[in-house]
This record gives sequence, structure tokens and C-alpha cells, in this order.
Amino acid sequence: MRYMIINKADAETEAGKFPPPEVGEAVGKVVEDLSKAGVLLFAEGVHRSSLGARVKVDAGKRTVTDGPFAETKELIGGVIVVEVRNRDEAVEWAARLAEALGSEVEVRRVVEESDFAPDSDIFQN
Repeated sequence: MRYMIINKADAETEAGKFPPPEVGEAVGKVVEDLSKAGVLLFAEGVHRSSLGARVKVDAGKRTVTDGPFAETKELIGGVIVVEVRNRDEAVEWAARLAEALGSEVEVRRVVEESDFAPDSDIFQN
């Protein structure tokens, strides 16, 4: 199963500042361990929202809103995608990342083609 581990942006990353060296090293160690364990599919940070845009299409009309965006607590700072046996394993890796970052991260299962099978219960409840 693939899981996405999402870390949030904060005021510092939105200001374009890199994390302190010790945080970068700690995150790098988690990513290295993920790779050595053979579960890492990819790990990427994203630039601050001032360099991004939000796109909406309503009734064929496109609206593009340039960043920055006000609610930094709702912004993604980076993602790691892993392929693991189950949710518990994903949570264990996420906990290591949260500790390295000193902040909360989110774990979400990636939708797979098999989730659309008639007997799949992934979208139930």
C-alpha cells in the first residue's frame, strides 16, 4: 500500500527560509532510512506559496489566484510517498518524520486502481 506523509508549511518556510541545519539533517536521516528500508518512492519539498497559484474552473470559466495564501497552517511544505505493508507501518515512519521536524505530519493512503473494484470497502464510512 502506498501512503503519503505530508508536512505542513509554517511562517518560516512561507518566508522562504530553510529549516535550521539540525532539522535538515534529522529529516535527511529519516529519508535515508526510508530509502535503506526499501519503502521510499519519493520525497520532495515544495516552494513557498507566493511562487504558486490556485486554479478553479466553474462553468467553463477559469480563475487563477496567485499566491501567497493566508492560511499557512493549511499549506503543504513537502511530501514523502512510501510503499509499506499497512497503515501502522506508515504511521511509524510518519512519527519519525514528525519528531525530526518538531511538528505534526499527516498520513493519507494513496488511492490505488484496486480500490475501485466492486468488492472494495475503501470508500465506505
